[in-house]
This record gives sequence, C-alpha cells and structure tokens, in this order.
Amino acid sequence: MSTELSTGATRQSAEALARSKGEPNWLVELRGEAAELAGTLGWPKPEKVRIERWNLTAVGNYEQSTAAASIGELPAVARELIAEGTENLLVQRNSGVVWKQFSQELASKGVIFTDLETACKEHGELVQQYLFQAVAKNEDKLTALHAALWNGGVFVYVPKNVEVEIPLQAILFNDNAGATFAPHILIVADTHSRVTYVDSVVSEPGAASAPFMHPSIVEVFVKAGAHVRFGSIHHMGETGVDMTIRRAVIDNDGRMEWIIGDLNDGNTVSDTKSVLNGKGSTSDAKVISVGTGAQQMSLTTQAVHFGKNSDSDMVTRAVMKDSASAIINGITKIEHGATKANGVQTEKVLMLSPKARGDANPILLIDEDDVTAGHAASVGQVNPEMVYYLMSRGISKQDAERLIIYGFLAPVVSEIPVEAVREQLQRLLERKLEG
Repeated sequence: MSTELSTGATRQSAEALARSKGEPNWLVELRGEAAELAGTLGWPKPEKVRIERWNLTAVGNYEQSTAAASIGELPAVARELIAEGTENLLVQRNSGVVWKQFSQELASKGVIFTDLETACKEHGELVQQYLFQAVAKNEDKLTALHAALWNGGVFVYVPKNVEVEIPLQAILFNDNAGATFAPHILIVADTHSRVTYVDSVVSEPGAASAPFMHPSIVEVFVKAGAHVRFGSIHHMGETGVDMTIRRAVIDNDGRMEWIIGDLNDGNTVSDTKSVLNGKGSTSDAKVISVGTGAQQMSLTTQAVHFGKNSDSDMVTRAVMKDSASAIINGITKIEHGATKANGVQTEKVLMLSPKARGDANPILLIDEDDVTAGHAASVGQVNPEMVYYLMSRGISKQDAERLIIYGFLAPVVSEIPVEAVREQLQRLLERKLEG
C-alpha cells in the first residue's frame, strides 16, 4: 500500500492513513491535529544555518512493509550491524518494522520492547502518558509534521527495579527515497530501573539518488533513580536531510547518557537536550560528527537544570573536511532555584581544509547564584608539533595526522556499547576521513 502524505497533508488525509493502519482513535485524532498544525507553523530556525534552502518537502509516501521471514532476508546493510547472539532486536525498513525478536526472560519481567505502532495498539494507556510529552507536537513545523506521519518506531518500557543488562538494539534503514521514513523512539525507564538502547539509522549506500527527508524524534523519560544509556549512529546518504530532535526528562537521582554519532553525508540538524527536573539528576552527553563535501550541519547539545544538585556534562567533537560547515552549539541553562547545580561543556572542532568551516558556540544561561558552570571551546587545525613528534618516531606524516584525528574522536567512539555498532562507527570514520 502506498499513501501520499506530504508537508501539505490535510487533517483528512492524515486521519485516513491512520485509520487504514488500524490505529486507535486517540492516535488518529492526534495525527489529524498535527497535520493541521503543520500547515500553520514555521520550520525551526537553527542559528546561522539556512535550512529553508534545503529540500524539506521530500517526505515521500507511506509504503506498507513486508515482514522478513528470517534475518537472512534483511539487506546486507542491516545484517552487518546486528550484534552477535543478540536476543533483543528490532529492524525498521522504510515505513515499517520488518523484524522483531525479544528475550522471553525480559518479557516475563514486564519489559516491553516493540515497535511504537504496535505499542499504541497493545499498550495504549501507557504510551499516551508519554507520547509527545517531552517534545510537543506544536513546537514548530518539524514536530507537527513528524507527529502527523511518524511510522514504525521503537517503544521501550522497563518496570520498577528491573535492570536490562544486555543492550536493546534497533536498526532503522531506508533503501527507498520515495518512502516515508520517520521513526519515533519512546523510552520509559521506571523507578530504579536500568537499560541500554542502541540504534543505527542508515540508508542503503547508493540506493537513494533522489532527495529524501528523515524527520525523527526521540523521547526518553528517566524516573527516580533510573539510568538510561542511549547510543545512536546516523549515516544517511548525501541526498538526504536528517532532522532529529532528542529529549530526555530526568527525575530525582536519575541518570541519562547520550552517545551520538552524526556521520551523515547530507545536511543535518541534530538537537539533543536533557531536562534535569529532579534533585540529584545527572546527564552526560557525548557527540561526534565528521563533515565532508559541501554538507551543512547544525549540532546542538543542551542541558536545562531545574533540580537542586543536578549535574550535566556535554562533549562535542567535530572534524570538518573539504568545504563542509558545522555550527556547534552547547547550551547550559540553570534555572532559578536549581541551587548547587553544576554544568560543564566542551566543544572542539578540527579543521582539515582551508575551505571548511566550524563554529563552536558555548552558551551559559545562569539564573541562580549558588551554582558552578564552565565551558571550553576550540576551533583549529591538526597541531603540527604533534605531527612532528610522531614523525620523529618513524611514523609517516599521513599516518601521524590520522592517529591524531582518531585520538581526537576516541572519547566518544570508545563509549559505544555494542561491538557491531562500534565497528560500524570505525568504518564510517575511516571512509569519511580517508575517502
């Protein structure tokens, strides 16, 4: 089944598509309202990036997906990312999920790991409590458009006091530029629970020659004393526009860890925020990106402190080649009343070409006196003294520069918790940095 749903979608078309998929009435209504909003709101306006010049209308048509009979039927781009021996895997291809497997042991403990469309039907009351609560559907045209057309997606729920020791993995891939590809990730970690979730968002190499747009939203809710570790690698083709919003809401003594690799070949808007509502809540965000060709990127990492004794740490490292450009924003906001809060951020950009551009913008917004906050930012080329030192030890100049670059990115690469995804990241870095 192919159903058109573009940025000009009406309430009627959005609701008709939702009904055709058997979605519950509350979701049909939500999609209809969002479609109306999308026609009235403007696109987000990231600083110093003119996204209105990008192709933002190529959202494609909804294509009903056919489930795979075995992992062997999945394309190679998906199979090579699967963690060896995993029992917890979800695969989305274009507009829908085509493979699911989940540990019976975790299911017996009340853990839910399924696609979001299924979760809306089978766990509607639970999903309704959280869907579009961290990211409101009426923030701008992007969030409204996504709310109207999201498909497939992932839903994770971990009950109180349950620890999921083995990472949950999702592979979200697009090999048809004409298909709507808009997964929504929703993770809820209840009180004193623990979970690691890792996904890879990719397009088939060389398969998408036509323009496409990937509007994606991630919502994470970390309840009191819970710990969520979220890893995500994005690698989509140069004809694509990747616009991803990530939000985490963290309660008392909760901990959120972000590990993000934005390694697309096309234009990118990536916005990752932690809202530290609870006393003693913490957030740790690590982001890397490599820009090549003429791609443009807006990479924003944010921490908003409401809770007393809350703590945030943000690290962003980017490497720019050719004529690529990146605007990197780190925003720490400490609200009035968030006494004893601590916010630290570091943005570093390594330039490998005189035509490349990288702006690092650390921003501290402090509305409370009894806090600590700091930032560091740097933009520069490979240190010639470091190159000279390595060359004096018998290493060629090319290898010396490569080692320095990999060392620059290592703090994030080493944090990826699934070996297959970590190896993917290494391959992508090699391809983008060495051509």
